[in-house]
Amino acid sequence: MTRRQWLPALLLLLLASSCTSAQEEPAGNYVLVIHGGAGTITRNNMTADMEAAYTAALESSLKKGYAILQSGGSSLDAVEACIRMLEDDSLFNAGKGAVFTHDGSNELDASVMDGKTLAAGAVAGVRTVRNPITLARAVMEKSPHVMMAGRGAEQFAKEAGIEIVDTAYFRTEKSWKGLQRALQQDSLKALANPDTKFGTVGCVALDKQGNLAAGTSTGGMTNKKFGRIGDSPVIGAGTYANNNTVAVSGTGWGEFYIRNVVAYDLSALMEYKGLSVQEAGKTVIKKVGDLGGNGGLIALDKNGNMAMPFNTEGMYRGSATKDGRIGILIYKD
Repeated sequence: MTRRQWLPALLLLLLASSCTSAQEEPAGNYVLVIHGGAGTITRNNMTADMEAAYTAALESSLKKGYAILQSGGSSLDAVEACIRMLEDDSLFNAGKGAVFTHDGSNELDASVMDGKTLAAGAVAGVRTVRNPITLARAVMEKSPHVMMAGRGAEQFAKEAGIEIVDTAYFRTEKSWKGLQRALQQDSLKALANPDTKFGTVGCVALDKQGNLAAGTSTGGMTNKKFGRIGDSPVIGAGTYANNNTVAVSGTGWGEFYIRNVVAYDLSALMEYKGLSVQEAGKTVIKKVGDLGGNGGLIALDKNGNMAMPFNTEGMYRGSATKDGRIGILIYKD
């Protein structure tokens, strides 16, 4: 065989070897980030037992979602699973343990968004749905709508086979006492107290297929009136996901997140100004603070870079990365 004859054959062999290597390369990056609310969370007002309980709850949620991502599951599945666990844990202001309204009821909000398709689902003011995040996903996948509220959302939940519970399920003594304290305070002072607003839970995830997803769930604000709804179920304010940029879930004083369209603004800063996820996160939280609001957020970009900025004393937060490392943080320092 002449040199002119064996060169093409060699090139074919090299190409085949390259294709085989590419097929054998490990799957893409996958990352999970969660939050359990922000507020006056300091070492001085946290007992060792409380800290251990919150840490264990966040770690269990992360492990649940991480296992889904590790096995090749979708970011949507991981987000829903993580948030369901936090909704079922009375430590957090979402699902069981949600704060009480002025009228002594629990009104729950949640939303979810798929970064691949920009599909989204949200529910607001539901009182009998055990896991609002699951109902939000059903709105996204089983209806032509984005948001449902109140009795209509609950009727849809029944038709979609979502678990319904008695309203007593959500009651905890901690939340009930919180309402009694708020009722005794001047209304303006109560609004100024960050602990009457915060406790929202959320999750953002990147799966092996490169798809982002975000979800948020909350019981809202202690002593809220008139069917008040915050940012958590508002796509673009408390929740947003776009494969081209970032997945975001917020926690804080919802009115300021809605006014600043925080979650979408973070994405826009990355897309149009070229900011990193960390720079964009700090920018939008500063905007919230400049208007007088408090809170934080978690954000995860398309490459797996994360940000967890907040302007309160603390924020329950944690992450799990492809290498199996799980980190839990609570305080500012």
